[in-house]
Amino acid sequence: MRRFATWITGHRKTVIFGWIIGLIVIGLIAGNKGANFSEEFKLPSSDSTEAYELLENNFPQQSGGTATIVFKADEGVESAAVKKKMESIFKEVEEKPHVTEVASPYGEGGGAGAISEDGKIAYATIQYDVPGNKLNKDDTREIIKTAQAANGNGLEVQLGGQPIEEAKEETGDSSFAIGLLAAIIILLLAFGSVVAMGLPIITALLALGVGLSLVTLGTWIFDTAEFAPVLALMIGLGVGIDYALFIVTRFRNNLDQGLEPRQAAVTAVDTAGRAVLFAGTTVIIALMGMFLLNISFLYGVAVAAALSVLFTMFAALTLLPALLTWVGHRVNKWKIPGLAGGQNTMREDTKWYAWSRWIQKRPWVAAIVSGGILILLCLPTLSLRLGVNDAGTNPKGQTTREAYDLLAEGFGPGFNGPLTMVAKLPKKGDGTGIEQLCSTLKKEEGVASVTDVTFNPAETVGLCQVYPTTSPQSADTTSLLDHIRGTVIPPIESKTGTVLHVGGITAVFEDFGDAISEKLPLFIGVVILLSAILLMAVFRSVLVPLKAILMNLLSIGAAFGIVVAVFQNGWGASVIGVDQTGPIIAFFPIFLFSIVFGLSMDYEVFLMSRIHEEWERDKDATEAVTRGLALTGRVITAAAAIMITVFASFMLTDERITKLFGLGLASAVLVDALIIRSVLVPAIMQLFGKKAWWMPEWLSKILPNLAVEPHETPVEAAAKPTVATESE
Repeated sequence: MRRFATWITGHRKTVIFGWIIGLIVIGLIAGNKGANFSEEFKLPSSDSTEAYELLENNFPQQSGGTATIVFKADEGVESAAVKKKMESIFKEVEEKPHVTEVASPYGEGGGAGAISEDGKIAYATIQYDVPGNKLNKDDTREIIKTAQAANGNGLEVQLGGQPIEEAKEETGDSSFAIGLLAAIIILLLAFGSVVAMGLPIITALLALGVGLSLVTLGTWIFDTAEFAPVLALMIGLGVGIDYALFIVTRFRNNLDQGLEPRQAAVTAVDTAGRAVLFAGTTVIIALMGMFLLNISFLYGVAVAAALSVLFTMFAALTLLPALLTWVGHRVNKWKIPGLAGGQNTMREDTKWYAWSRWIQKRPWVAAIVSGGILILLCLPTLSLRLGVNDAGTNPKGQTTREAYDLLAEGFGPGFNGPLTMVAKLPKKGDGTGIEQLCSTLKKEEGVASVTDVTFNPAETVGLCQVYPTTSPQSADTTSLLDHIRGTVIPPIESKTGTVLHVGGITAVFEDFGDAISEKLPLFIGVVILLSAILLMAVFRSVLVPLKAILMNLLSIGAAFGIVVAVFQNGWGASVIGVDQTGPIIAFFPIFLFSIVFGLSMDYEVFLMSRIHEEWERDKDATEAVTRGLALTGRVITAAAAIMITVFASFMLTDERITKLFGLGLASAVLVDALIIRSVLVPAIMQLFGKKAWWMPEWLSKILPNLAVEPHETPVEAAAKPTVATESE
């Protein structure tokens, strides 16, 4: 690592200009190529996938995207004035690109099903010839503008459907700006210098520019959800600034020890840089572990997040030391008057020293109280319910949410998420099975209505739509789905020879959750095993890795508990702008586990590497914990504060999934820094004593030595720094 840092600092101009040129070139290529996002949830060997493929192959008219124009008229939708106005809009919309038909409620036979019983709400269906995610967003926005031009005089027009969801304006830019501003303020407080503050910001932004450009290009290789860049931006900004913060802090400490700028930068990379490399690698391993799930939808998001971490880590180890060498002693320039942050931020702060001593005198009390708080935070996780988040969870005022509410008002809550019964007939024209199924379902509790059976032209596949009495997000709808699949369908299949499948958005997300749950133990097991092996190789200990795994799992459990409490149970939901509770979207837990596990490992490495360094020096377990926390407590707190504010800023967006990640990640880091690293870890390490660093000799011989600390004692560490006392 020292040789690597020596080369980087010796070729600082090449490194700096290389990053700038790389950003420009990759940015231009990405800008020219553009993004190719996909929101398709294709699951291998699932019931809903079989239903989708049968529809796609046998009902081509339904293979394209659809949107809905929903309207409500106080005087009734069939009044002459409303009918004339709406038919004019339908005709205009029908002329837009890729629109093959607008099925009007006023058409032949259309009024019976597309107009509510009270005659005040109706809908028209827009049929496209391509999937919704392939449509031009500007064209869709034109349709929205055209339809909503009729609003007023007792008439309300709203639009729903995937194409309309896709065309919503992005809201991540303002959150990014708020998060960046918060990070700048915290860095100023931590460093007390404009130059020292600017270096982590510049490093993170350059790295994110390259990383997000590659994410854009990657959308042409992997199916990538539209929220992936926002998630990558959120994670990259948080960890990027954090990684740079630790290295800049160590650099300033080295300057205070009397080292020249280049040597100070080399030593910073050889110490803090090792922790950054290990921590970043752990995050990437956790993210890429999602490939074990064999669910293609996850790949693009995992790669996007991993790329942002990879390039922020790489920039912290290359671009940042080059900049530090160039800046030298000017790193403390432009100090902010009155800020103590201008002092050495790695000094053994009196308050942290006193706090560490207080914990070590009461290790059992500290461990029991902090552990009890964590368990309480984890409890709501026991009621975690996975499901679908549709337009009903969008903020009030958005046209998709208003359209959803109008359809629920006029046609019942289940109208927004019908279950599609799809049958592969045993022989041409033999529709006995699907007809019997649809007839049976009309009498089932929880079913509002069932459409007539429709067959494809070849009469080999049939279908009908089943409308539940409850919304797609309701647990009752999920129970109805399970009842249909487990109780109603099997005897009909056995009796008629018809192969029956259930599709629709509720079925897709139910199958998605089942697919994740099935392989989740393998994923968690692999990530934990790899992390444990790496930690053993780094810290030459058995108990430290086991403790780290337990702490990380508690951090994840607490984050899940907080998310469930807010988004599912509604506790304090209004504070962050959530006006509709519901199940947690099916793919969220796997992402939260991956990211939080990696981020928790960051702080574990930064704290434990310093404790291990002190242990290796004096072999005094108590003093090692005291000094380790005293030396890192302040900078870890500053790093956590940055990450918390960055993640929390994304709760200001309108997107529910972004709010989910924002709250989950912010709460995980808060719990990790405030309770686990500041209380529980030092208490447990005190209880472990010298046993914390025990490892069987045979295991020590098998594992490689991947010490985070340099094997040779760096120059600035030759003399043991003075520990501040409580009386100071």
